[in-house]
Amino acid sequence: MTTQLISGSRRTAVLLSTAAVSLVAAAAVASAHVTVNPNTAQQGSYTKVSFRVPNEEKDQSTTTLEVDLPADHPLASVAVRPVPGWTATTTTSTLATPIKTDDGDVTQAVTKIVWTGGKIDPGQFQEFDVSLGPLPKDTDQLVFKALQTYSDGNVVRWIDTPPAGQEADHPAPVLHLTAPGASAAGSAPSPSATPSVALSASDAKSSSSDGAARALGIAGLGVGVLGFATAVVALRRKRAGAGPNNSDS
Repeated sequence: MTTQLISGSRRTAVLLSTAAVSLVAAAAVASAHVTVNPNTAQQGSYTKVSFRVPNEEKDQSTTTLEVDLPADHPLASVAVRPVPGWTATTTTSTLATPIKTDDGDVTQAVTKIVWTGGKIDPGQFQEFDVSLGPLPKDTDQLVFKALQTYSDGNVVRWIDTPPAGQEADHPAPVLHLTAPGASAAGSAPSPSATPSVALSASDAKSSSSDGAARALGIAGLGVGVLGFATAVVALRRKRAGAGPNNSDS
């Protein structure tokens, strides 16, 4: 009987530890997409967003990020923040329908940004900051399709736009737009509406930890540690209780 109880405790410890590892793995997968952060901004405002790019490959580095800006909702002002080691190149296109601004009509807008020259090694991520606006008032989201190129030439296409409530293998980064007056993170003071494709002169910020992934990872580890500790305590108690029984037999 004592042997069966000890085996059961060990089995419980193994199962709980396995569950913790699974939670951590799930957190890592969930955070491995190319995303735009924050993912919410206010219609009509100017905002700064970061395209967060994690490296998913074990033995290859990310060498290029290409982001398409929505052509159906062009943005009059786009400015890219420098990232050490990376070069940002913008593509400007002539608009079929000019954008009306306080400074006059805007006939051209940035439709693509490509970052090259640097690398994101396995187990790392990088953030690429872009200031843009004014955000359109006639849509509730902007979709930024992105291409991530690895050092072996493999290209991951983050371009899927599944229906609401469905998951995609390679979802495109989406910036959700809220009505004026609603709470939205990332809004910034309005600069001149003159089209801008110049790089920002401010120093590039260091990559920050992925808060969501860290929180999920810590939660998973916490479950594993708690479960393992509980199993160890139970195991010691069973062994302590089994001592007198074994001596009597």
